[in-house]
Amino acid sequence: MNQDTEALDTAALERYFKERLTDVLSLTRALVEIESPSGDEQGSKAVVALLASEARSIDSVSIIEKISSADYGEHLRLRAFDQEEAKPIIILGHTDTVHPRGSLLQRPWRIDGNRAYGPGVFDMKANCALALESIRACTLLGLKPRRPLVLLLTCDEERGSGRGRSLVEAEAVHSEAVLVLEPPAAGGRVKTGRKGTASFTLETRGRAAHAGLEPEKGASAILELARQIQRLHDLNGKADGISVNVGVIKGGTVPNVVPAEAWAEVDIRFSTSAEAQRVEELFRSLQPFDDRVQLVVQGEINRPPLERDERVLALFEKARELARTFGYELGEAQVGGASDGNFAAAVGASVLDGLGLDGDGAHAVHEHILIEDIPRRGALLTALLATV
Repeated sequence: MNQDTEALDTAALERYFKERLTDVLSLTRALVEIESPSGDEQGSKAVVALLASEARSIDSVSIIEKISSADYGEHLRLRAFDQEEAKPIIILGHTDTVHPRGSLLQRPWRIDGNRAYGPGVFDMKANCALALESIRACTLLGLKPRRPLVLLLTCDEERGSGRGRSLVEAEAVHSEAVLVLEPPAAGGRVKTGRKGTASFTLETRGRAAHAGLEPEKGASAILELARQIQRLHDLNGKADGISVNVGVIKGGTVPNVVPAEAWAEVDIRFSTSAEAQRVEELFRSLQPFDDRVQLVVQGEINRPPLERDERVLALFEKARELARTFGYELGEAQVGGASDGNFAAAVGASVLDGLGLDGDGAHAVHEHILIEDIPRRGALLTALLATV
């Protein structure tokens, strides 16, 4: 029967995941040992095949879809606990990693005490395993969620979700809630706010001249770019949530020529939709310091912000109360990094992000999860699925 928060035995859920710990780790290891960097179609399809095979062993799973994504592989969407006329709960994650093929040879799967290491284990293959185990837990323990469950795992999140975004938005817009299994902030804190992101390229086109004989006839593209970079950098440290980083610059030809061309790649973060609009307007209205130099701006806002609003806080408070029933104190954080949860929030969904396993080293050589977090995080996720 349907569960409510008061009647749910969350301690029993924690015991379930302790008993299934070996199985969760086994599936996690198998996923980690299939390398699936973004854009690796073979790796993507192999990971999806393994997850789909595992999902077939869960009686409540009624639909399993492999959705082709050109040049990336496959997205995976499955549906469980079908119910008519009820908005679904979306469990959102991704199967791609940032680690290139060959990383596993350098950093193979290993367990050291309470830590399980491996490329992509924290971000976020262990959480793909956790999602399936949570659906299985609802099935085996006789917990009937109030709503259908949809697990959506995209295959291009680490590259900006150019193809996965439309899937996320289509599922999220009709959902009751979106639970994002991205890694948590330090200490296992869920993410109740994420900055939005934008990427722009700023090109300056000046006039070449001999730097020794006729420098006055030149218009330095590099000098203009440097001035523009300073202008953009001055946005940092303000009271609002905008941050700017110029991460790549190139320009010029040889030292004795006034450079005619230069360009920079710019990463921008912002906390609110109003700040996003301000960023857009700023870049579209940039003017050169030297009117002999032309500015060419290209780029766009990639991910809108996930704002800490009433809907997010309501989900967080529910999760925190559920966690407290088995002695787990759940914290929250607002972070600068973006996820597919940003897209879900932008179409009006209620989103709680950072529900994945605790650990450290996302995208780094020391990437790992904390094994002791599997029972409590699994219990929390299952409780949310059963009661939201």
